[in-house]
Amino acid sequence: MIREHSDIAGQMLLFAHAVEQGSLSAAARDLDLSPSAVSKQIRRLEDHLGVRLLNRSTRRISMTDEGRAFYDRCSRVASEVAEAESMVSAMGTRVQGTLRVVATVAFAKAQLLPLIPEFMKSYPDLKMELELTDRTVDFVEENVDVAIRFSEQLNDPGMVVRSLGPNRRVICAAPSYLSLNGVPSCPEDLLAHNCLRVSTVQSWNDWEFDCGDGRRVLHVGGRFEANSADAIYHATLAGLGIARLSTYLVARDLAEGRLVRVLPEYTHEKSELVAIYPQRRNLTPRVRVFVDFLLAAMKPVAPWERDK
Repeated sequence: MIREHSDIAGQMLLFAHAVEQGSLSAAARDLDLSPSAVSKQIRRLEDHLGVRLLNRSTRRISMTDEGRAFYDRCSRVASEVAEAESMVSAMGTRVQGTLRVVATVAFAKAQLLPLIPEFMKSYPDLKMELELTDRTVDFVEENVDVAIRFSEQLNDPGMVVRSLGPNRRVICAAPSYLSLNGVPSCPEDLLAHNCLRVSTVQSWNDWEFDCGDGRRVLHVGGRFEANSADAIYHATLAGLGIARLSTYLVARDLAEGRLVRVLPEYTHEKSELVAIYPQRRNLTPRVRVFVDFLLAAMKPVAPWERDK
């Protein structure tokens, strides 16, 4: 039934166009169809209605009384279709609607949220919904437009991935913790310390060290873990233990002495911050401008790396 109505709607538009062009051949040329194809579709429409709509001659067409009455309705439908097309095309070039963004908690609080006012100011017709979470999201089920994640979290080859910058991780602790518990002098010393763990991604608790005799991995342990790097960051500032944290979180704390690097010769540099979004052929303007804004803010050197 839907297919039948779809065919009739197309035939109505074709009929109106033929009337406006004055002949079947002129309508065919304008639509890049053959005259016989146009004639066939209008005959099907007439058969469906059970009335003759057009009187045909070799060079021109004229409407019957029934055709004239029917044309008035078809013309209105054609105008509404054209108006709808124009409206949607305008929406496709204007930045508007709701942009749904998911970002990791720590990065959103430390780096993304300070940028949002400038972005929103540039697009007054845009609304943003931002969810801060470190869990895996389903783009389709949750209607997500863009997610900001770490490169090691990527598992869907169908996504577009744009690098925002390096996610360097350093080992650090508060001076108060180190004064009470001592400063590790080699990676193995960490096994005797309270290393703060992230519960959401177990591999983040495997701390890698590139040593002179090869690569070494320590599966660290301790008496505290949390489901967000942001919580680990604040626990580290409070003197609870030693953590491996991203420089986008701790660069200023290290520079101002609130945190101290532990084993400073070791830096984990195998991760990137990325923006990911579904691979769509016709990307909405709101997604495009947001990703472009992030890239402009983070490139060529990420803000937290610029003072190094």
